[in-house]
Order: sequence, then C-alpha cells, then structure tokens
Amino acid sequence: MSDETNPLDVRLLHAARHATSGEGRPVKTVILAGGKGARLKPYTAVLPKPLMPLGDRAILEIVIRQLARQGFADITLSVGHLAHLIEAVFGDGRDHDVELTYVREDAPLGTAGSLRLIDGLDDTFLMLNGDLVTTFDFRELVKHHRESGNLLTIATRKRRVDVDYGVLTVEPLNDSTSQVVGFTEKPQLEFTVSMGIYALEPAALNLIPRDGYFDFPDLVRNALRANASVGAFEYDGLWLDIGRQSDYDQAISLVEEGRLALEGEFDRAVATPPARRDDDFPRLAAS
Repeated sequence: MSDETNPLDVRLLHAARHATSGEGRPVKTVILAGGKGARLKPYTAVLPKPLMPLGDRAILEIVIRQLARQGFADITLSVGHLAHLIEAVFGDGRDHDVELTYVREDAPLGTAGSLRLIDGLDDTFLMLNGDLVTTFDFRELVKHHRESGNLLTIATRKRRVDVDYGVLTVEPLNDSTSQVVGFTEKPQLEFTVSMGIYALEPAALNLIPRDGYFDFPDLVRNALRANASVGAFEYDGLWLDIGRQSDYDQAISLVEEGRLALEGEFDRAVATPPARRDDDFPRLAAS
C-alpha cells in the first residue's frame, strides 16, 4: 500500500465485501431525507427531521453508522427540505466511513419519484427512510430479497393500534335504523405495517412515471397491477418511526433509561424490554 493511500479507503473496501451484489459490486443504498417532517413541527421548521437528536447524535448519523457497520458504504441521500444543513453535517461521508452523494429535489417528487434523479441503480439496491431507530439487519433483507426473486421486498413489523372508544358492531334494520349486535370497549388492533425499508431490483424503476409526484405506495400498487412479485420480510425487533412524536418520545426514553445504548461509534445497540410492552421491545442486538 502506498503512503498516499487513505486508510478510510481501505476500511470502505473491507466493509463493502460484506454487502455486495451477485457480481461482487457493493449494494447501493438510497436514504430518503427530504421530507418536511410535518408531524414534528415546530422543531422541523428549523431542523430537518433526519437531524433530530437522539442522545448526542442525529438520527441520520445513527442510520448511516449502522449501514457502514453492515458493509453498505455506497450511499445516496435524497434531500429537499433544509438540504444545506444535511449536506453541511455529513459532507462526503468520510467521517462516517461511507461515500455519500446527494440528489436534491427542487420540488417535492414523492418517496419513489426521487429515484428518477439517481444514477447507477442498475443492480439490487436498498432504500430506506432516514428517520428510523432500529437494530434491523439490512444484510438479511437483501439476502432474503435475492433468494425470493422479488421485484421489491418490504421490511414489515407488527404494530398495535389502540382505539380510545367503545366500538359498536351494528346491523341495518331498514334505511334509517340499525341495531347494535356487538360492543367492544377500547379494542387493540394489530396490523402488519411497512418499516420504510426496502430492497428493489432495477426493473422496479420502469414502474415510475417520468414526471410528477410519485410515492412508494404508488410504486407498490403499480407492481401489483403488473403482477410483479412483491415480498414481505417480517421483523420483530426494535423499530421506531421518529416521524411520529410518540415513537420519538419512546426512543428518547429508551436512551435516557439506559434501555437503548448508543455505545462509542454506535457499534451496537441493546434494548432491554419493558415488562409492559415486551412485544414492542424484545431483546435484540445489531452488529
């Protein structure tokens, strides 16, 4: 190795071996970081949502470090709202052991429409939101996606929704009258939801129109209309959507109570499950 070789370049090459395409090329990652974070106003009026703090780090820094540890070193950030702040914080990614490039939305394009701006998506690639707190293994998603032969694969999680009302089951008697036949007090409903983490094949880009606003759910619906294979990769570990105030508050509480440890360079995250919500916070660790 010559004296002019940057040690970071060696680390990047070493990490990339752990997240490569079938042809040995690194798997590209697209992080969506352009949203306005309307659910977290007024904070996001002056700070982009991916820069919201958790402990002594920005959420997006945690995500990028996790990707780097798992070998995903080729990352494109799709930015829009307050993009200059994100670019100022992360630069070219060298301080975080990744190579960062940026695409900037001059006007909102939607969570899938921004993919039109990104070059080099000619092999399996990873796509995720930039406001997640999780110990998800991205490598396992890519492995499962390839083995399944899907056009796209969505990482999923079970989430409970508490209904704060008594829910009636009614049957119509006539045009103006109904009869109550059942009553459930404040039920808990469980749904399989998208985690905002996806593995895609390049052919999925053909389902995105050339112009206009286009969200990821639109892409999924187009894929289903085309009878393409859309897979689900189930996960039961820690996952919080920081775009939701309640999830952000939970993440802060986990850190403050020592149940989510951001150690050193975020090499590991460990959560001890609260007894009252053990289904939401199982024991887990991420490398």
